[in-house]
Amino acid sequence: MKKILISFILLMFTIACSTQQQGQKVELMVSSAASLTDALHELKPLFEEQHPHISLVINFGSSGKLAKQIEQGAPSDVFLSASKKDMDTLEAGDFIRKETRADFSKNKLVLITNLDKPMEASSFESIPVDQIQHMAIGEPDTVPAGRYAKEALERIGLWPALQGKLVLGSDVRQVLTYVSSGNADLGVVYASDAVTTPKIKILAEANSDWHQPIVYPGAVITASSHQEEAQAFMTFLLGKQGRETLVKYGFE
Repeated sequence: MKKILISFILLMFTIACSTQQQGQKVELMVSSAASLTDALHELKPLFEEQHPHISLVINFGSSGKLAKQIEQGAPSDVFLSASKKDMDTLEAGDFIRKETRADFSKNKLVLITNLDKPMEASSFESIPVDQIQHMAIGEPDTVPAGRYAKEALERIGLWPALQGKLVLGSDVRQVLTYVSSGNADLGVVYASDAVTTPKIKILAEANSDWHQPIVYPGAVITASSHQEEAQAFMTFLLGKQGRETLVKYGFE
């Protein structure tokens, strides 16, 4: 009788633990390029509504720094990059599941200024180097937008002349802050960032031939313990709601 009672208690305990675990939400960590901030803030509740057992936790930053964090073992389930290069690095090291990798968006590079004190420049080639004190771009070594900006400015021959005037941001959002606060006369960011930011005016668009294609790849992290949920998020991002929201925020 005593053995039966003990077995019954253990069975009930197991059932209770199982029920409790089933009621717990899976926290899905998404490491995302900072330029996706506005779009993902809108997509987060939509995804969670469709997947009530999943709670999204989004870590925004520059693609280069996020890739380094993943290489160093930082917890992450999905990586959304603003550059092919950083995703290629992770794929080469088997940090992502290659079969889950997919390009989900594109972007353009634009020259911006502050609405309150606009500079005159109808194109990248006509940037008034002698008239500006500071021009903000992302750090080329870690920020894809900064790398694309450097490629474009080198292509049109302005990179040497701008040395000493450049202010380097840790991500594209910091570049926007420099320009919107008036601490930089000009800046180079993605079109998607410029169209959603108050006090910012787009002066010109960079020729796409001046830099590497601006493609956004996403993938599931190999070390993720939530493979099924991570793939569900990638499927959602590539679906109708994901595409429409990205277009709404200036992505292609």
